[in-house]
Amino acid sequence: MSQDNLSSSHQHNPPVRVDVWLWSVRIFKTRSLAQSECKAGHVRIDDSAVKPSRTVKPGDVIRVRYPGYEKVLRVVYTISRRVGAPIAVTCYEDLSEPYPSYLLRGGVPHREPGAGRPTKAQRRELNKLRGYEKS
Repeated sequence: MSQDNLSSSHQHNPPVRVDVWLWSVRIFKTRSLAQSECKAGHVRIDDSAVKPSRTVKPGDVIRVRYPGYEKVLRVVYTISRRVGAPIAVTCYEDLSEPYPSYLLRGGVPHREPGAGRPTKAQRRELNKLRGYEKS
């Protein structure tokens, strides 16, 4: 479905269930996951928790909570069928803040039990990985 088909077929933008819309625009991988996130209270429309059956319409602001991060979306088009990623991003406007840098970093390094303290060479490698080494 091209952009022209999307805009012409969605002139009237009928209301759609919030769980279906979140799945259709690829915010969640499955519809049942979108449904369970709504039930858990991780999805809000206009700052109120919603049930999966709540309908969305163009102009609604949807907040999806992730651990340590919140995604804020404004509905532009309502669709009820899953579409490709290039078309899906045209159905909403992303109002979220940039992804926090602390979530982009890797986890804490793990050493096997009984491995002892790191040697000087291993410490230098760890510091280089962490970005502490001066150039």
